[in-house]
Amino acid sequence: MVIEGFWQEFLSATNKNPLLKHTGDWCFDLPEHETNYLINLILSGKKTATTSCLLSYEIENDTLPQVGEYDILTDLDGNPLCVLQTTNVTVLPFKDVTFDICKREGENDSIESWQALHREFFIKEGKELGYIFTDDALVVFEDFEVVYSKSS
Repeated sequence: MVIEGFWQEFLSATNKNPLLKHTGDWCFDLPEHETNYLINLILSGKKTATTSCLLSYEIENDTLPQVGEYDILTDLDGNPLCVLQTTNVTVLPFKDVTFDICKREGENDSIESWQALHREFFIKEGKELGYIFTDDALVVFEDFEVVYSKSS
């Protein structure tokens, strides 16, 4: 109910159509210190994108993000922090991600560090979900913007 109350607060504060729906709420599935680091990057405006492996969407029978849709980012306890709106979605092979693309994630200072971090994550996720990650695997690069936060 807290999520829906936050959503209604967003709709009211931004004069959006009260019938507008969000696609869901989510939090990073990472250890607390990493999750909090990423949340702070988003709330500060330094992180405006995220990358997922396309195979995880297929295995979990999840739909790809769509431009214009809204999500609610939460903390690890499920408390809503902000509303994100998807501004662009690009599907491309992991090996074709450039630094100009990945720097929008706000986490790394080189393509090599981005690749190492994400390769490690996708290999671990693949073992958990049942896929084998390679550099040829397609990734979903989602750009977003914070359109509302608790501090708005």
